Amino acid sequence: MADSCTHLDQITDVAPSGNGCVECLRDGTRWVHLRRCMECGHIGCCDNSPMRHATAHFHETSHPIIQSFEPGEDWLFCYVDDFAFEVDGLNDSPSHT
Repeated sequence: MADSCTHLDQITDVAPSGNGCVECLRDGTRWVHLRRCMECGHIGCCDNSPMRHATAHFHETSHPIIQSFEPGEDWLFCYVDDFAFEVDGLNDSPSHT
C-alpha cells in the first residue's frame, strides 16, 4: 500500500451519472454501496455488491480514483496506489438520495 495518492490531478468536479449504479439499474441487479468515479462521474457499486461495477469501471477505463457515494461519507480510494484518503471540502460529500 502506498503512503499517498499520486493521481490527485485526475480528480474533476463532474456531476454523478445518476443516483444508482448505472449497470445495476440497466441490468436489474442490486448493489450494497455506491462509488463515484472522480474522473468521469460514473456511479458504480462497491466490491461488497454482487457485480462490483465500480472496480470493473476502473479496469475498463483506468480512471484511478473513486469517492464513496454514500450519505455522510467523503473518503476517496485510489485503485492504482491502493490508498484510501480524504480531501477537505471536496465536492461537499455528494451522495445518492
